[in-house]
Amino acid sequence: MLWKRKFTTNRAIALACLAALLVIFSCKTTKKSTSESVSSQSIKSDKIESKPFSKPENFDTFYDRFHTDSAFQMSRIKFPLQGKFIGGEEEMEWSRDNWVMMKTKIYDIDTTIYKTTFKKQETSFYQKFWLENSGLSSEYRFELIGNKWFLVYALDQNL
Repeated sequence: MLWKRKFTTNRAIALACLAALLVIFSCKTTKKSTSESVSSQSIKSDKIESKPFSKPENFDTFYDRFHTDSAFQMSRIKFPLQGKFIGGEEEMEWSRDNWVMMKTKIYDIDTTIYKTTFKKQETSFYQKFWLENSGLSSEYRFELIGNKWFLVYALDQNL
């Protein structure tokens, strides 16, 4: 009976952590009309090829838009995306169909609850947040490819 109680408790903790992760990714909302107009603009602007000697995209501008515009976010993820979602006994590769929009920037995560780290370099940006002693963590890597920023790696764990 003790193993059954421990398994149930661990499962409850895992479900609570997964719920917290979903809250983090969905805590920011935008106005629908603004989002739709920006989304249609992003689709048009992303089809324009970059000039051979064009200036690299500003990361901060990209990062802000990436977290507020779902169409732009999807256009800037390199599928098949490296990494995966690991939740208890379930493992899932990322795809366009199962991707959950990232809405919270690493700078906006509540550091009284979560630990965070990030490293910004000229052609890459790495971020990670985790909940101490819980098995809950997420890490992401963005890279500058052809003068545009893309999400190239995402690992979400809820063990």
